[in-house]
Amino acid sequence: MVGREDILVEPVEDDPPGRELLKALRSLIEYYRKIHGFMAGHVATAYDILREARSKSDIRVLAFTGNIIASGLRGLIAWLVKEEHFNLVITTCGAVDHDIAKSVGGVYYKGSFMLDDSVLDSLNVHRLGNVLIPQESYGPLVEKVVKSAFEKGSLSGKRLSGYELLWRVGSMLNDERSFLKAAWQKRTPVIVPGFYDGSFGTNTLIYSRLHNTVIDLSEDQRLLENMFFTASNKKIAALILGGGISKHHTIWWSQFAGGLDYAVYVTTAVEYDGSLSGAHPREAISWRKLKRNAKHTVIYGDVTLILPILASAFL
Repeated sequence: MVGREDILVEPVEDDPPGRELLKALRSLIEYYRKIHGFMAGHVATAYDILREARSKSDIRVLAFTGNIIASGLRGLIAWLVKEEHFNLVITTCGAVDHDIAKSVGGVYYKGSFMLDDSVLDSLNVHRLGNVLIPQESYGPLVEKVVKSAFEKGSLSGKRLSGYELLWRVGSMLNDERSFLKAAWQKRTPVIVPGFYDGSFGTNTLIYSRLHNTVIDLSEDQRLLENMFFTASNKKIAALILGGGISKHHTIWWSQFAGGLDYAVYVTTAVEYDGSLSGAHPREAISWRKLKRNAKHTVIYGDVTLILPILASAFL
């Protein structure tokens, strides 16, 4: 019979690529530029857009989904925030969950898409694609951190926004690969529009009531309001990894500043079902979420393959 020791063997590693690797990936970009077809040309275009956006944009949004943090890209995401290549993060509660769990000792393992999920359930192991997460490396660790934040963080009777709570949590994490810690260090707001859609949100709901603390998520929207309503004369860029609510929240608020000036989408979703996740940047023009003259491209591909290559644009 298969046991845990047979499948929980090799941990997923979260270290960001080093400078030398990023330099080497720049050479790959030039090769892609030459061969052009088919997504190679889009990757080269995205690289050019991101380099210009980094130097010319006032608001630079990094939007991503939670599964990315479950992978080993977590350290790269933290690096992008820590180096201030982006100054606003819009993500999901799942991303917060995985970042916290990994920061306080949760170990995620390399697995397979083909494993028997009934067997995994009997072994108390979650599967996220081909990443395996022991149950004790997830929910209980997130709850422990949230409980500590409320009991030891002097939050009783206070009122604070979602991003302020996430800064508090980030200040508690002793892990340089944590994007929450990087966001706290740089005072980069982390906006989670689906705040209660995960372990962190559920535990926040419970412990905020126990400690008479008000988490006012309207203050998160007020921050975005102040950023975008006054940004009509500013340049706005977004690197949007995946789809769903983090993607839409990014382009939704951008419309109030006249639309994005720079946009790079990385997705595996198709546009032909009318979904937001699969919608191309050009569709956003009709909603005025993207300027008519904006520089934009969409890359069809797995973010774990594409993001390290695009990150070479920030050297």
